[in-house]
Amino acid sequence: MSKIDRQGILDVLDGYDKEDITIATLGSHSSLHMFQGAKKEGFKTAVVCEKGREVPYQRFDVADEYIIVDKFSDIVNDDVQQELRDMNSIVFPHGSFVAYAGLDNIETIFNVPMFGNRDILRWEAERDLERKLMTESGVRIPQKISDPSKIDGTVMVKFPGARGGRGYFVANSTEEFDEKIEAMLQRKWIEEEDIKEAHIEEYVLGCNYCIHYFYSGLKDEVELLGIDSRYESTIDGLTRVPAKDQLDIGVDPSYVITGNHPVVMRESLLPQVFDIGDRITEGAKGLVPPGFNGPFCMQTLVNDDLEVVVFEMSARSDGGTNTFMNGSAYSYIKFGEPMSMGQRMAREIKNGIKDDRLDDIIT
Repeated sequence: MSKIDRQGILDVLDGYDKEDITIATLGSHSSLHMFQGAKKEGFKTAVVCEKGREVPYQRFDVADEYIIVDKFSDIVNDDVQQELRDMNSIVFPHGSFVAYAGLDNIETIFNVPMFGNRDILRWEAERDLERKLMTESGVRIPQKISDPSKIDGTVMVKFPGARGGRGYFVANSTEEFDEKIEAMLQRKWIEEEDIKEAHIEEYVLGCNYCIHYFYSGLKDEVELLGIDSRYESTIDGLTRVPAKDQLDIGVDPSYVITGNHPVVMRESLLPQVFDIGDRITEGAKGLVPPGFNGPFCMQTLVNDDLEVVVFEMSARSDGGTNTFMNGSAYSYIKFGEPMSMGQRMAREIKNGIKDDRLDDIIT
């Protein structure tokens, strides 16, 4: 099936009433601050929500319209798409939207205007494309191990897609890799066909910082909006157990993300932070034009040489943006007011309408 024609999306957008735009997304992941930020910027909001999961949006009163579906993946159904278009909707993508709608569907049948570059979403999901983008952009990343039989030290093993850390594990040998793969299969965290997609890379020892950027296509500028770190189960739970008792628990540590907390970096590291954002933005423009558009996140580790090493990226709003719904230290410095990622996204749409440049930031 061929990809959605960009001109077709622009034709849909051209038929919209620009004075009555609705910001819409799937009711999950980082949608609360998207809706709250959109309302602060004067937009109506619409949530596409799985039946029974609408309570947060009702209790926080952030959605003006509800499209209740049997399952999240129904967002790509023709009738749901038509409801969104009838509301003059612009969809804000996030991790759950990508996971449930499906990359193939987003690229070929989801005929609703989206903020950002829908083509770049595949580059975060497929490890080889992600690695190509970061390597060709000159960003420091962990060394890749091409085959499990070549493991001769500590490695991190990951699988494709936005899994929230599920199925990630550390191994020190080929034998341990095989044992943990079997354990993942038994827990049904991966399928047999996933094994060949395992991405193995050197384990970088350091502190975790997930850096949230916003690239403004209207201003051609990379902004630092916030930084978070993750609570991951069971690895963080194990760190609370005395070392002498950890082996007795008999649990293989996992890296399932259960929450996030805001952090700031020491100021002397910020030049590296901006350099990474600028490099990856310029690289993306050439490899997957128009490149990043709106929010993206570089997930990093900082080692004791004070080197910022990127191990993963999100090419849309990342879950860690939930830590600054009322602004971060960095977004406050930039804007002089509390600024969430959701509000920054809505403001870009607002400015695009005002400057008659909405076409430049919609795909």
